[in-house]
Amino acid sequence: MRPRRGLDSSSVWAQRVRQLEQRLRTKEERIVVLETENAVLHLKLAEYQGLAGRCTSEVLQLYAAHGQQMKFQRSSAVTQLHVAIKRLKQDLKSLHSFALELSKDFQRQSKTCLYQVLAAVQGIQLQNEAMQMFQIKAFDLEQSLQEVTERYEKEKQKRKALHNSLIELRGNIRVHCRIRPLLPFDDAAGHSQDRQRSFSEKVAYAADDETILVKCSRPGHASVNKTFQFERVYNDLESQDAIFADVAPLLTSLLDGYNVCIMAYGQTGSGKTYTMLGPQLEGNLAFTTEEESELGIIPRATQEVFRLLSEKPPGSYWVEVSVVEVYNNEIFDLLAKDSCGKVFGIKRDVVTTREGKSDVPLLTHETVENASEFLHLVNKGLHLRVTHPTLVHAHSSRSHLVVTLNITTVVFGDNFGILWEDEQTSQRINKEASFTFTQKMRDNISTSSSRASSPVQLEATEKMKQVKTRLQLVDLAGSECVGMSGVTGAALRETSFINRSLSALADVLGAIAEQRAHIPYRNSKLTHLLQDSVGGDAKLLVMLCISPGQKYLTESMQSLGFGTRARQVQRGQVKKKNFPVPSKGK
Repeated sequence: MRPRRGLDSSSVWAQRVRQLEQRLRTKEERIVVLETENAVLHLKLAEYQGLAGRCTSEVLQLYAAHGQQMKFQRSSAVTQLHVAIKRLKQDLKSLHSFALELSKDFQRQSKTCLYQVLAAVQGIQLQNEAMQMFQIKAFDLEQSLQEVTERYEKEKQKRKALHNSLIELRGNIRVHCRIRPLLPFDDAAGHSQDRQRSFSEKVAYAADDETILVKCSRPGHASVNKTFQFERVYNDLESQDAIFADVAPLLTSLLDGYNVCIMAYGQTGSGKTYTMLGPQLEGNLAFTTEEESELGIIPRATQEVFRLLSEKPPGSYWVEVSVVEVYNNEIFDLLAKDSCGKVFGIKRDVVTTREGKSDVPLLTHETVENASEFLHLVNKGLHLRVTHPTLVHAHSSRSHLVVTLNITTVVFGDNFGILWEDEQTSQRINKEASFTFTQKMRDNISTSSSRASSPVQLEATEKMKQVKTRLQLVDLAGSECVGMSGVTGAALRETSFINRSLSALADVLGAIAEQRAHIPYRNSKLTHLLQDSVGGDAKLLVMLCISPGQKYLTESMQSLGFGTRARQVQRGQVKKKNFPVPSKGK
């Protein structure tokens, strides 16, 4: 059994060897075939390499020939064209870069503007909301303002009624008395020392604010003290400010529609001109800052009038001024000018109109817009006022100076107050009134209706009225007798006319006091000129100016008697007494 197994294994190995040998022969045959193919490929490669070398040489030759040909074909124009093209390419490149940057910048700015627009829209929305709130508040305020305005107008009318009732209770004709200090010329020159001491002795005193005490004594008789009662008495130390403080309320009545007259009465040298005008230097009103406290009633009253008028709407008023003197019972216009423009006094006449008011035809009226313009005109008139030296005063005024302010105020409605329905209407009417009234309506208020361009304007102008009031400021000439003044000749005639006109003034006040049917205004040019401001509802303030010395006792007593009678011209307090009149002397 063992030998057979050996035979079988050896046959297997022999078979395997044969198979391996056969495979080896097959591989060797394959190697021979591959080597043959490789040899063939090497031959072909060599052939192709030779062909490539030849082609390369030909290409180099062709390229060299082409280069040579291009050199021959090139010219200067082609070269320049290439340079230009190169530059254009560079410019195009730069332009492209710039356009790119511009586009980026535009995008950035667009974004910024968009953000700003969005912010502005949001702000406008907030503002609109705030505006709506403000409009609501404004509407509420307008309603409140209208209510307050209505209450104010009612209170204004009550104040006006109460103020004028107070003035009427005090008397439409009020009398104040001012005692001036003793002055150097009060001494009686040419008399003995005892006589001089007697003349310079003070005999008039202010006992209190309403009473003046006068010591009356004659040689060989016991001294008698007499007292006089007035609405206000000023001692010799009281200032111009104190004087005007009691005068100012009358100016409120002036703008309430009443005529007002303020006059200074007294003998020459008693302080009338100083009280009315203030210190005078070479015929001019002193209006420096240092002497402003010394200004008299006339400049102060004008300042106060313009202050009160400034509270009214622009264009709703205007002021005209005239300055006249009554000399020898003739009226002279002190603002009239000749053909060359030089100011000189022209005689005028006073007449009574159909309405019963006094008027001076052809009288010069100058429009003024402030107190400075007014003082300038008064200074012109003062240069022409007649003066003459007397024994009493070296510069005695020989005429009555009358300064008149005619105030025209445009009022609206029944309450004498301009009440506009709304702000837009107010602006239109103000413009219309400012132009029409100051330029075209001084003679006829109805012309403004023809200029009204809307129904609202037309209705407003139809309701407008003109209220004309007059403020007359009078510095009367001295009331002393002929014996005291010591004048002769033409000056004696002047004194006679002065005393006649003052007597006529006393007659007028007496007739008013006795409530006569006829008031003798026409007995004198002075009273005729003052007709609208003396009597009736007009307010008259008589400022008595007296000298305190014994030397002028007679004249002082005459002035005090005049003032006492004038004070009684009040409603419900009429006492029939004879008016003391200026003494005409012997």
